[in-house]
Amino acid sequence: MADEPSWAAARRASFTHEEDVAFLRRAIEVSRRSREHGNTPFGAILVNEDKQVVLEQENVEAETHKCTGHAETQLCEAASQRFDHDYLWQCSLYTTGEPCAMCTGAIYWANIGRVVYAMTERDILAQTGASEQNPTLDTPCRQIFATSQKDVEVVGPFPELVAEAAAVHEGYWN
Repeated sequence: MADEPSWAAARRASFTHEEDVAFLRRAIEVSRRSREHGNTPFGAILVNEDKQVVLEQENVEAETHKCTGHAETQLCEAASQRFDHDYLWQCSLYTTGEPCAMCTGAIYWANIGRVVYAMTERDILAQTGASEQNPTLDTPCRQIFATSQKDVEVVGPFPELVAEAAAVHEGYWN
């Protein structure tokens, strides 16, 4: 783009595969806590360019009855109130499952520059089935970001973590 905002030209930190796996495992741990607290078993974390976790977020839709209570949307809301656009563009959002269309939009509007997820939306559907609590949208986040004006980096899925991320869902949706 000819008139890019200052944050768009900034280079994001590079993460190794091993670092991504470690941060995804932390997000999976947040999803376990979410389930223990009576919420749907999803979790997200925000990692800055110095590779420090600056926010963690469980799903809160069950406890708050908020249809927008997904871990990613709640993390984006908190992050956008706490950090500026330049800072968030340098951050990576790690999440257990591929962000749904709503969460993808929240990530976009929060200006988070990188998204990393363990399992796909279809992997999530395999866990939730026809549950009215989580009617899965089969729209890849990459497809949504591709229609945007920002070059949000998307990394995932991680086949070696699908079983681990899915295990948190076992018995929840029945």
